[in-house]
Amino acid sequence: MSTTAEATRRAPVDSTPHVARLPEPLAGPRPTRGIPFGRLVRAELRKMTDTRAGRWLLAAIGVVVAGALTVLFVQQGGEHPFGDYLQATTLPMALLLPVVGILAVTSEWSQRTALVTFTLEARRARVAWAKVVAALAVGVVAVATSFALAAAAHAAAVGLRGASGDWGIEGTALLGAGGYVLLGMLQGLAFGMLLRNTPAAVVLYYVLPTGWSILGSLWSAAASAGEWLDLNRTMQPLFGGSLTGEQWAQLGTSVGVWVVVPLLVGLVWVSRAEVK
Repeated sequence: MSTTAEATRRAPVDSTPHVARLPEPLAGPRPTRGIPFGRLVRAELRKMTDTRAGRWLLAAIGVVVAGALTVLFVQQGGEHPFGDYLQATTLPMALLLPVVGILAVTSEWSQRTALVTFTLEARRARVAWAKVVAALAVGVVAVATSFALAAAAHAAAVGLRGASGDWGIEGTALLGAGGYVLLGMLQGLAFGMLLRNTPAAVVLYYVLPTGWSILGSLWSAAASAGEWLDLNRTMQPLFGGSLTGEQWAQLGTSVGVWVVVPLLVGLVWVSRAEVK
């Protein structure tokens, strides 16, 4: 007993505070995947359609389309070809839907919610491309809806008003109607990325084509350049039924200048610009 007590007295006393050890991390590589791209696209779709501005714009497009179809249905006993009904549905979408693409970018920068977006997904290029895919998805749905509404209105005019069914339409006209909506959506998105300011992007999107037309009427050189650079003019032959090789080249040039180049430059600027 005395030997045990003496050994206890001589044992060194550990005065170091005890710290609880955290469990060792699980073995394996660190995760490198970010937010799935499909989830980013769904988030951008909600930003375009589930906001107050987006809902009001979509409602305004619906009212304008309904009004245009009603006028055609009433006038002349509904005696209009399918192409007229298709124009009545696609034209309002092509004119107003690009604002949805503009707001999809500019609203984040003006309200600084882009800080949250880029914090959750630091790879800005993926966010920007998700906006492009979401804009195309909205445009495709809009085109399909416009085609369905035009067909339903024309069929109703035939069945209820006794109009003769004129369903004939050129394939290039269908391409032009769809392209008019999709290109407008991408152009609006590109202007939003370039300027990142809602009033500036909206004003320039609508003023530039009008200014180009006025300049072309006053200056012959601008009129000649408009044959290659005025997107509205280069798309007109699509609705005529056929295009020559030169007209296809003019269409490609105008699309490159007003849609492709601004979109690519906007993607770079969004990836590098500081959120203020």
